[in-house]
Amino acid sequence: MTKTIKTQISGKHYIQGEWTGEAATFSSFNPVDNTPLDWQFASAKNQDITAAAKAAKRAFTQYRSTTPVQRAEFLEAIADEIQADIEVITAAAHLETGLPMARLQGETGRTCGQLRLFASTLRAPLEPKLVDLANPERTPLPKADTRLGQLPLGPVAVFGASNFPLAFSTAGGDTASALAAGCTVIVKGHPAHAATSELVTRSIETASKRCNMPAGVFSLIQGNTPQVSTQLVNQSEIKAVGFTGSLKVGRILADLCAARAEPIPFYGELGSTNPQFLLPQILSEQAEQLASTQVQSMLMGHGQFCTSPGLIVAQTGEALNRYIATMTEDISTLPAAAMLTPGIASTYQAQVDALLKDTQVNLIAQGQAASASHQTRPTAIRVSASTYLASKELQQEVFGPCAILVECDTQEQMLQIAEELEGQLTATIHGNESELARHRELIEAVAYHVGRLIFNQMPTGVEVCHSMNHGGPYPASTDSRSTSVGSQAMKRFERPICYQNMPESILPDELKLTDPKVMTF
Repeated sequence: MTKTIKTQISGKHYIQGEWTGEAATFSSFNPVDNTPLDWQFASAKNQDITAAAKAAKRAFTQYRSTTPVQRAEFLEAIADEIQADIEVITAAAHLETGLPMARLQGETGRTCGQLRLFASTLRAPLEPKLVDLANPERTPLPKADTRLGQLPLGPVAVFGASNFPLAFSTAGGDTASALAAGCTVIVKGHPAHAATSELVTRSIETASKRCNMPAGVFSLIQGNTPQVSTQLVNQSEIKAVGFTGSLKVGRILADLCAARAEPIPFYGELGSTNPQFLLPQILSEQAEQLASTQVQSMLMGHGQFCTSPGLIVAQTGEALNRYIATMTEDISTLPAAAMLTPGIASTYQAQVDALLKDTQVNLIAQGQAASASHQTRPTAIRVSASTYLASKELQQEVFGPCAILVECDTQEQMLQIAEELEGQLTATIHGNESELARHRELIEAVAYHVGRLIFNQMPTGVEVCHSMNHGGPYPASTDSRSTSVGSQAMKRFERPICYQNMPESILPDELKLTDPKVMTF
């Protein structure tokens, strides 16, 4: 299989429907063996980025005129082509990320499911179109005919995520939603899975030709330097950015987008500790089960999910002691494992080491010792509520298999923590129905700091559906009004336009009164 993959990898960029560039700058990496893979890739130069941006702008003029059905057929074709090449794509992703094949096959299914969800939404929009009919007889001023439509923003830059080489990368949710909205897309491939990005791009290339889409509707540029990313978001042709990654890098790019001569929206998903609030009654009844479920969730993907539960808040007492005992037993048996990249492993280890040096931090348990420098151990620590509230370091996300248990003396302290949370993608409140009814103040406080409020379930796993919200107040995301998952994600790449007194013959079809989805006033 490795030989089969190698014959399909050019290591080049895909721009204006052509593969271009010299593949001799960087290699992708096998995190399990801690060795470079035998694939060389080009790193985009200034002229490559400029060419991709101009190609995207040219293609946008044609692509924005496609019908919703044509775009739906394009998205479905991409899903078909990815599914047809799933064996090679997942084999490459397995080598580049070390993620299990079963996980990658499931992620491929999710990727294709996202594409098809947007296609179905284009064929059958959920929301009615709004039309205010004219009333020329109204006094003292006549009322004009006004109809609210949507226009795509323009070329969109998408940054692939390290931890989801398929569902949040080349043909992931940002790309799918932007294409669905009528925007052209330039993907900056993540260097940790450059081969996977190229293989998925080849599926998009085949689908584009099959559906007669304009050259430049999609481009892939590769690179392993910050300059590639910063130059891309500074291209005047780029009208929006989708990003999933670290707070540090995301904030740099967000600030660049805001500082442009023409500021553009930056939709960044930047991180979350996904707190778990354990109410007293359910903790007393299910301490052992809750602890085991916590460990299982925080170890999914070796803790490298954006929804990994990294914070636990509960009251001290006998029930919490039982919870800690089970957590200790479960974590102590876990092996060390490789992370997605050596850089991620190094950052995780430095953060954990710093936490353990804090005299106010107590170790609950660690997994088995690592046998190599690129491996990391699962870790759980405990601190008092007052220590946690006084420390910004303790409140930051540790990306990896680490959880912080905050021990509260009172329910008031639990509420205080909820009120002082930074923005989160998710939070879960574990409680019986009767005690949930008694903690409405806590529930409301948590709700104002999260994008998804969960009850009695762990946060890992994000359903791709119409009602999903994957976002949250900063720093979970840079725009709490939007989602990066689900059919509503395409709204990020559209803007409203009001057509006033436009003749019926030239109105967009979806705004004509013959369309059953039109709501008149």
